[in-house]
Amino acid sequence: MKVLCGIGGSDDSFRALDRTVERAAVANDDLTIAVVDNEDSSVSPDEVVERAEAAVEEAAIDAEVRRVEGDPGSRLVDIAETEGFEEIVLGGGHTSPMGKITIGSIAEFVLLNAKTSVTLVR
Repeated sequence: MKVLCGIGGSDDSFRALDRTVERAAVANDDLTIAVVDNEDSSVSPDEVVERAEAAVEEAAIDAEVRRVEGDPGSRLVDIAETEGFEEIVLGGGHTSPMGKITIGSIAEFVLLNAKTSVTLVR
């Protein structure tokens, strides 16, 4: 399966990265990790790239790690459509005290606009 994992430096995105890399190692997925700008993250994009590259190396898989500039949600949707990805994986989603799931703006945009399957890792 051709999988695009979008990460921006949040704890949720790192969980998505770890799970996606683990799955790619077992399922032999064609994985691309897109590092996007996330204003809500205290981690720099360069640090996110380093962490993604380390995860790929540790899992001993062949995956592309690329830096993606521009509006994160729009860019992820555009990349998935133009490059024929079968799935987009994102981190996000917290359960509120009332039991409802709240998601960030990037994940919301991708969920509402992507024509491909989207997996949200919580």
